[in-house]
Amino acid sequence: MILSLLVGGALVGAAQAGEVTLWHAWRGDERVALDELVGRYNADHPGTTVRPVFVSYESLGSKIEAAVPRGNGPDLLVFAHEKIGAWTAEGLILPVDLPPPGLGGGELHPVTVEALTLREAVWGWPLAYKSLALYYNRALIPDPPASTDALLAAATALRAEDRWGFAWEASSAYADAAWMHGFGGGVFDESGAVRLDSEANVAAFGFVQTLAALGPAEPSGALLTQLFNEGRVAMMANGPWFLGEASGVDFGVAPLPTVSATGRPAAPYVTVEALFLTREGAEARAFATWMAGDAAAEVRHRVGKQLVANTAVLVTDPRLGAFRQQLDTAVPMPTRAEMARTWEPLARALRRLVRGAADPVEAAHEAQFQYDIVSRPSPPAADPRPWFVAGGLGLLAALAWLVREVRGAPIARWRFAFAWVAPAFSAMTLLVVLPFLVGAAVSLFDYDQQAWTFVGLANFLDIVLARDFPIESPLSFWSTLVVTIGWTVANVILHVGIGVALAMLLREPWVRLRGVFRALLILPWAVPSYITALIWKGMFHRQFGAINGLLVAIGLEPVSWFAQWSTAFAANVTTNTWLGFPFMMVVTLGALQAIPRDLEEAAEVDGASGWQRFRLVTLPLLRPALLPAVILGSVWTFNMFNVIYLVSGGEPDGGTDILISQAYRWAFTRGHRYGYAAAYAVLIFGVLVLYGQAANRLAGKKVV
Repeated sequence: MILSLLVGGALVGAAQAGEVTLWHAWRGDERVALDELVGRYNADHPGTTVRPVFVSYESLGSKIEAAVPRGNGPDLLVFAHEKIGAWTAEGLILPVDLPPPGLGGGELHPVTVEALTLREAVWGWPLAYKSLALYYNRALIPDPPASTDALLAAATALRAEDRWGFAWEASSAYADAAWMHGFGGGVFDESGAVRLDSEANVAAFGFVQTLAALGPAEPSGALLTQLFNEGRVAMMANGPWFLGEASGVDFGVAPLPTVSATGRPAAPYVTVEALFLTREGAEARAFATWMAGDAAAEVRHRVGKQLVANTAVLVTDPRLGAFRQQLDTAVPMPTRAEMARTWEPLARALRRLVRGAADPVEAAHEAQFQYDIVSRPSPPAADPRPWFVAGGLGLLAALAWLVREVRGAPIARWRFAFAWVAPAFSAMTLLVVLPFLVGAAVSLFDYDQQAWTFVGLANFLDIVLARDFPIESPLSFWSTLVVTIGWTVANVILHVGIGVALAMLLREPWVRLRGVFRALLILPWAVPSYITALIWKGMFHRQFGAINGLLVAIGLEPVSWFAQWSTAFAANVTTNTWLGFPFMMVVTLGALQAIPRDLEEAAEVDGASGWQRFRLVTLPLLRPALLPAVILGSVWTFNMFNVIYLVSGGEPDGGTDILISQAYRWAFTRGHRYGYAAAYAVLIFGVLVLYGQAANRLAGKKVV
C-alpha cells in the first residue's frame, strides 16, 4: 500500500491549472492512437494540457484505489467497467452526463451505456468493448452455423483423427456464460439472487458437456491459437484479441449461433473500456466527451484497431463488423460484488463436468454449494477494547524485557558492531517484521464489500473448527494440511535421495566431464520456477503432452494427469523434484569435499561394503551439512506456490491445493476474504515455527 502511494504520487505530481492527467494501460496501436488524439486536442485547446501517463494494467486498479482517496491520482483513467460497483461505493469515480446523439457523442451503443449504468447514473464515457464471437476457417466451413443444432452437426461432420470441428475453453466460466444466457439462465435469477443451479443453467451445462466431447482435451488459449492456425480446428469461440494472433488461415468471424432449444441467441459477456472521472473539472469532462465523440472514435478505430462504442464510426472490416453484431445480444459483465465470488465455483464445477466426473445436475448443484460457502455471512463484530489492552500490556512487557537486557550492557564498547548490524536489522524490520505484524492484525478483521469489521479470533476458529464444510473437504484446513505434509515429505525425500546420489556419483574421478555434468544439473534450479512449471504443465497435457507421447510410443494408454488426485499429485511432485534436487546435490558436493577419502578406504580395507561405507562413514559426516539444507528445503517446499498453482491448479476439485495456495484463493478468487486469508497465513507460520523447533531439537543444535 505504501509503495502504491509513493508510485502514485510520483506519477501524478502537482496538478497545474488547465492540466488534465490521464492514466491508461494502452499499448501498441492503441497507445499510438491515444498519443495522436492527445496531441491534436492540446493543439486545438491552448488553455488545456492533457497529459497521458502509462500504468501497467496489472497495477492500475490498485494504484487508483490507493491514490484517489488521498487526493492523488489522475483526473481521468481508462479501465474496464467491471470495477464501477466497488469504485462507486468507495467514491473513487464521479457520475457523468453523456451528450445526446449528434451533439459530439455520436451514437453510443446502448449496451455499452448499460454496462456503465448503476443506480440510475452513468459512471463513465464508453470507448471500446470486447466480447466473444465465432471464428471459422473458410476452407473447412464456408458458412458459419446460425443455430446450435447446425453447430453440433458441423462439429460432428468435421471431426477427424487430428482435426476438430469446434473448440473453445470449455471449463471457462467466462466462455460458457454465452450458453448459459442462451438457454435463459445466468448467474443471477430474476430477483437478483445468485442462482447457479437453475434449470436453464443445467440445460446449458448439458450442452457444454456435449460440445466439449467434440473438441480437443484440456483446451487452453495458447493451444486453441496453435490448432486454429494449423487448420486443425474449424470453428472456435474467441475474442477480438485473437485477430492479432491468427495467421496462415483464411478465416471469418460471425456472431455466436442461436440456441435451438430456446430460440435465444448465445449471449457472451461484454467488457466495456471507458473513461472514468476521479475529480471534478470542466477540462477533464470536455476532453472525455471529445474522446467518446465521432472524430476521436474514428481515429481509435482506424489507428488503434479498437472496437469502438460509437456506432457512428463506419466499420468496413467484416470481421470487426461481426463483433458489433455480437454486441447487440451481449450481456454486460455484472459489476456486483457477488459476481467475483462465482468464478471459482463455476470453473470448478465446469472442470468436473468436462472431464466426466459429474453430470449437469451435479455440476450445477456443486457450483451453487461452493458459492454458498465462499459467500457466507461475515462473523459477528467483536469488541476491540480488550485486544487493545492486551496489546498494550504485551508491548510494555516487551519494552521492560528489552530495558532489562540492555541495562548494564557495554553498548558504547560495541557501537561499531551495532552500526554494522543496523542496516540488516532495519531491512528485516521493514521487510519482514512489520509486514508480518500487519498481516497478523488483518487476520483479526473481516473484509466485505470495502468494509473492515473487527472479529477477533473468529477467522481462526472458523478455519480450525472447519465450521463451513466437512473436515474431509478439500476446502478444510486439516485436509489441506495433510496434503501439504504429504507433499513436503515426498518432495524432500526425492530431493535428498536424488541429490545425494548424484553428488556421490559426480565426485568419483572415473566420471568424465564431471564439471560439465555439474553445470548442467544445476540448470533446473537456476531457471525461474514459474517457467519450469509451465513447461512441465505442457508436458503433462492429455492430448499433446510429451509424457503421454512417450506412453503411447511404448504401447500404453495416455493419462489424464489432472483428472484424479493420485496422478495430479504425482505431476506436481515430479515438477518440484526437478526443481529441488540440484540444491541438495550442490550442498552434498560441498560437504563431500571436506570428507577425507582415507576414511572410506580404511573402511573398505576392513571389509565394509559400499552401502556400509556410505551408511556408517559418509552419511554421518554429511549430516551436519544436510540437516540445515533439509530444514530449509522443507520450508521452501511447504510454501511452493508456483508449482501447485501453475501445474495442477489444485485439480481435481482443489484436492492438490496446499495451505499457501488455499490462502491465495481465499484472498483473491473467493470474494477477497483478506482477513480469512491472513489467518491462514498466520497458521502456516505457526506450523512452520513448530516444525523448526522440532527440527532443531532433532538436529541437537540450533540450525535455523
